[in-house]
Amino acid sequence: MISPVRSAGLIALALCGWLWASPALARPAPPGKPGGTLILTLREDPPEGFAIHETATIAGVWPAMPCYSNLVLFDPMEPVERPETIVGELAERWSWQDGYKNLVFFLRKNVRWHDGQPFTSRDVKFTFDVVREAADAPGRLRLNPRKVWYTNIAAIETPDPYTVVFHLKRPQPSFLLLLAADYSPVYPAHVPPAELRMRCVGTGPFRLKEWRRGEFVEYVKNPSYFVPGRPYLDGLRYVVIADRGTRTAALQAGRVDVSFPGEGRKSIVDQVRASVPGLRVSVIGQNVFDNLLLNTKRPPLDQVSVRRALSLAVDRRAFTKAVHQGEGAIGAAMAPPPQGIWGLSERDLAGMAGYGTPEADRAKAKELLASAGFTPATPLRIEILTRAIAIYLDVASFVVGELKRIGVEATLKQVDSAQWFPLLTRREYQAAVNVTGLGLDDPDATFYENYTCGSPRNYTDYCDAQVTALIERQSQELDPGRRRELVREIQRLLERDAARPILSWRLDNFVQAPYVRNLVPHQVEHNWGRMQEVWLDR
Repeated sequence: MISPVRSAGLIALALCGWLWASPALARPAPPGKPGGTLILTLREDPPEGFAIHETATIAGVWPAMPCYSNLVLFDPMEPVERPETIVGELAERWSWQDGYKNLVFFLRKNVRWHDGQPFTSRDVKFTFDVVREAADAPGRLRLNPRKVWYTNIAAIETPDPYTVVFHLKRPQPSFLLLLAADYSPVYPAHVPPAELRMRCVGTGPFRLKEWRRGEFVEYVKNPSYFVPGRPYLDGLRYVVIADRGTRTAALQAGRVDVSFPGEGRKSIVDQVRASVPGLRVSVIGQNVFDNLLLNTKRPPLDQVSVRRALSLAVDRRAFTKAVHQGEGAIGAAMAPPPQGIWGLSERDLAGMAGYGTPEADRAKAKELLASAGFTPATPLRIEILTRAIAIYLDVASFVVGELKRIGVEATLKQVDSAQWFPLLTRREYQAAVNVTGLGLDDPDATFYENYTCGSPRNYTDYCDAQVTALIERQSQELDPGRRRELVREIQRLLERDAARPILSWRLDNFVQAPYVRNLVPHQVEHNWGRMQEVWLDR
């Protein structure tokens, strides 16, 4: 623990402007008209309710984000998220100290939770002590997919009700970006985290009115919201429509105002646009990739050669054409350009498993399987799990067909959303087809969550000392060019080991009614659902 004298010194330095990091100014949004209720599409009930810190799916974040606030947030009016688009939310300003080892936040005053309790620095410390599972944390989460985001925190201090100091074990420039992701809301210290699975107590622009399972989630305007004049809307209503065809029909009939993020297949959206010409469609990145989960602790997938064979079997270009109608990007563990800034290009990927010519890749795959003892007479038989929703089944059906072409007998098992993430977290599967959404386009979020030893969301249990050491190095590297080279090398090693074969990076065709204003889709699908700037022009 840092001494009170040391902490006071840090705050004094910040107040004097030393190493000051001034918060970015949000781009002024066009003025809006108050009133009305926005009707939004929801693919399914939020699996973890409103407990964002326990969820790992857009189905949990999209309907919960309007309830909460973060310390900082990516500007809702900026479609491309970068460090310079971070704006204050519960924090009015902040300051980095000691070469990115200490981060001081100065909080808004007179903010209240939806139940009337005052918001203070105690809530911030409570939230992130619980998420990082500090020894003296006052509570625990049932699921904790992003604990690894915050393992670099040494201590959190609250010198007064409106100041918070995050003391880090080592420099970590991207720490501020982790806090800006929608996966990082501040929870109320006076409400047990378990209660947030059923009800939402936040400081956000909307207050929960009712959640009727299988039907809708409904919010009303928060009259005590800390941003003057916001939100514009009187309310939000998220309508649960599980069937993809029925969701399409609802858009065509005008029963909903916007689609669900990540569900916009080009063929379906073209159909909707043809029947309702006034609809606005945004073709955007998602920071979401289709991938194979190969349990490295389950034989024979503990053998790199077998994992590489399965990776080689899937023709990425044919996959993108068939499953995404050509709207997708081929890449490795980070989103490729132009969707992201850290990913490998197709030129970088040349020669890696799954990125060559289909015939040569399949021949190599059969050779690797034969060396592991799997032949037409003794084929590899595996069970492949996938989530029982349409976008997962699209991917899984293609993969099963590709595996059959190299002699693998794969059977498909569907799992509903309530079971899906617990099964993966407990590693109760052999192989699975997954669609993974990343909270932001930064290597720390991706690598720590999905590839470090022991991470709850490292579903394959991949663990490599060399890769882990490189992940640590890139995280604390202050030179952008050197960090970029380390990130490239990590991606090459992950491809070499078939740690989590990436099939495609998704694009989304997001649909809005022509009268919806200020709902700006981002290139990361998770981070633009606060809804405080949205209004209806009708």
